[in-house]
Amino acid sequence: MLSHLHGDHFGGLPFLLLDAQFLSRREKALLIAGPPGTKARIDAAMEVFFPKSTGSKWKFAWQVQEIPVGTESDILGHSLVTAEVLHQSGAPSTALRLSDGAKTFSYSGDTEWTDAVLPIARGADLFICECYGYSGKLTGHMSWETLKMRLPDLNAKQVMATHMSPTVLARTDELRQAGVLVAEDGLSLEF
Repeated sequence: MLSHLHGDHFGGLPFLLLDAQFLSRREKALLIAGPPGTKARIDAAMEVFFPKSTGSKWKFAWQVQEIPVGTESDILGHSLVTAEVLHQSGAPSTALRLSDGAKTFSYSGDTEWTDAVLPIARGADLFICECYGYSGKLTGHMSWETLKMRLPDLNAKQVMATHMSPTVLARTDELRQAGVLVAEDGLSLEF
């Protein structure tokens, strides 16, 4: 699932696909879902890094499903709803809400504050929210100052902060004191 088409969110896909093709020898089909424009951007990235790779014969089936913004879609038996958020990426940037009917995961994607995240977060078992800066209004990104004020409005069972700059990472104790989980490499959660 891709929230938007900036390199730090999808740029590793050419390497993942080629690793699956040549090193790990993947056999299981792979579905990549993202906003409108995802297929063209993945193909362009593949060709930049590995010319003529889009014409390769693949040892495993893979496909891209482009998700219309604001429309409920079925992704491998899960309900997915997206909402457009405020982050320039050359295609719609989205927040995501994914549910298997029992548990709901939601993600803000990269965005400055927008009320579009409220229905995405509402009632989610886990809402992961980007929190790039500590204070101020940031173009295309959330600050802890803003997120902290809006935590009660999210109505998620649990909120986790991610995509944090050094200004936020230096103050993670403050986030934890507010009841927010802090994303860390290797962190495992059960809900």
